[in-house]
Amino acid sequence: MSLTDAQWARIEPLLPDRKPGRGGRWRDHRQVIDAIAFKYRTGTPWVDLPEHFGSWKGAHNRLRKWAADGTWEKVFTALLAQADAELDWIVSVDSTIVRAHQHAAGARQKGPRSASRDHALGRSRGGPTTKIHLAADGRCRPPAFVLTSGQAGDAPASPEVMARLRVPRPIGRPRTTPNVVLADKAYSSRAIRTRLRRRGIRAVIPQPSDQAANRKRRGRLGGRPPAFDREAYKQRNTVERCITRLKQWRGLATRYDKTATIYLAGLHIAAIFIWSAR
Repeated sequence: MSLTDAQWARIEPLLPDRKPGRGGRWRDHRQVIDAIAFKYRTGTPWVDLPEHFGSWKGAHNRLRKWAADGTWEKVFTALLAQADAELDWIVSVDSTIVRAHQHAAGARQKGPRSASRDHALGRSRGGPTTKIHLAADGRCRPPAFVLTSGQAGDAPASPEVMARLRVPRPIGRPRTTPNVVLADKAYSSRAIRTRLRRRGIRAVIPQPSDQAANRKRRGRLGGRPPAFDREAYKQRNTVERCITRLKQWRGLATRYDKTATIYLAGLHIAAIFIWSAR
């Protein structure tokens, strides 16, 4: 996969011109981004990148440096800001588990216990896994990602996913409040519904049968059943289709990166391709 001329015209102004520190010009941005995208799209090892992409070490170093200084996320956020006028702000939230290759293990652990320390790698019967928590807009495009270990629950990660929904505007504060949030039964909790209601966000989340039975068993103390718009809920498939788009990139469908920072950069690059295409 390579950037089209239209995509490049949107991305090029957002990229840094000179290297930090004492300066110096970067190697051709477009060639390097195409090389990184090819690696993630196909799952090819770095050393096996085709020769026409140039030095694989240069492409890997660019990926690593721009992941560390936040350049990939800044470009991603800038593209979100450009698309603000066309966002319908009906957001679907879900997660997906990604199997981690053996090459993803072995990174050093630093700092207090957190996703950054364990690099969002969890253990299961099938081996190490990572979970991607994400949101999707009505056109199956991802405006937010959060990484956790594979065994982590969906509901505990939802506040962080919502916190990452930030779309800058030319004037004023970034937009952070969607009109509607669609989610499956895993997100049906009083805490989540209350948090969304306080922010003026309409929640469209079905109630699991055990929660409904417990409410009925308590009688009047159980309160009213939460509102549920069955017709609006049909749009929740947008996040599942978004996950399918991301997993077409084989280097994302299987994790090969040792650190969560680099793997998250890969997700941002895929999202840059998605948001820059119109």
